[in-house]
Amino acid sequence: MTPTLVREHLSHTGPTLRVDLGARARDWSEIQERMLVPLYEAVYERLEVGAGTRLLGLGCGSGLALLMAASRGAALTGVEALAPERLALARQRLAPEAWGTRARGGMRLVDGSPADAADAETPAYNLVTAFEPIGCLAGDSEGLGELLSAATPLAERGAPVVLVGWGPPERCATASVLRVATRLADPLRPAGSWRPALRDDLEEVAQRAGLRPDGSGRVACPFGYAGVDSALKGLLSTGLFDAAISATDQAQVDKEVTEALHPYRRADGTVWMPNVFRYLIARVP
Repeated sequence: MTPTLVREHLSHTGPTLRVDLGARARDWSEIQERMLVPLYEAVYERLEVGAGTRLLGLGCGSGLALLMAASRGAALTGVEALAPERLALARQRLAPEAWGTRARGGMRLVDGSPADAADAETPAYNLVTAFEPIGCLAGDSEGLGELLSAATPLAERGAPVVLVGWGPPERCATASVLRVATRLADPLRPAGSWRPALRDDLEEVAQRAGLRPDGSGRVACPFGYAGVDSALKGLLSTGLFDAAISATDQAQVDKEVTEALHPYRRADGTVWMPNVFRYLIARVP
């Protein structure tokens, strides 16, 4: 919800944007990251992740998906190159002292690319995950292809590689909120506009990376928040609204996102947005 909902796009927002990256990482780990827990659980259950699993998590962010795999007994390596503040939180989550008597060996976090995770003493991975969904911004799969090219040589033959994408917009309530970011940012960054997920997005990424598609699934991942303020913090923590903030200002973005959230606010003040995400299992040749 990296594993993360989307890879941060801070490099596109120009030098004028001022962001407390530490606070944003905390908002991500405390609010937004948990939205994809049903997806992680479905994938791990289908692939029978357990004590024999050697997992390489690409874009691991603040490490919630890794934590869930570790609780199943998996040995794991998480790689994160773009969000060091999130990675610092992952180190806290996965530190041996945080596990007490449940601490397990085989936990490693790498600040860098998959190539930096290569180690002659580490056996080949038998599962690779890329839980950051694509199909939200035009061109958002480009970086994923590079990650896969660097990661697949570290995996054993036939190992599953999991890719994730947004479902169709008619089944993703959050799509209407994400359009706010596109509309406000268009004068600054037209190339990064929102677009609906396409049916074969994941298959195309897999094929370009030389992977063989071998099954897929859909998982309901509603975005639920305690209130509008929580929803605003969670959504802004993704980095998707940074270009909009640069093109306008923080107050304008907060106002328009709050208005876009109004249809999803329930009588008790909570915010509830149903979404569906799709995952693809592809195999290393």
